[in-house]
Amino acid sequence: MQEIEEEIDFKDIESRIQKVLAQNRQFLQEDGGDIEFVKLFYSLYKGQKVLKAEVRFLGECAKCPLSTMTLRAGIEKAIQEEVPEIFRIEEEHES
Repeated sequence: MQEIEEEIDFKDIESRIQKVLAQNRQFLQEDGGDIEFVKLFYSLYKGQKVLKAEVRFLGECAKCPLSTMTLRAGIEKAIQEEVPEIFRIEEEHES
């Protein structure tokens, strides 16, 4: 795993994430839900700085018990294929 450099273009990464979300949005909307990008942030994983993204499920997806599976097997995988700089996608949870 490469260490992330500070010169990463966050606007470009966000734009690519938004594109992937748009491509997958229809599947969520068919079930009365949706998803939106929240933020990019750095985190430590095994002593290395990694880039993560946070998303928020909306509508029916926000209360769906399968949202974690949708996130990991669908959304995260699709984003990582198009945006390899992203280490992990986290779901925003209301506090």
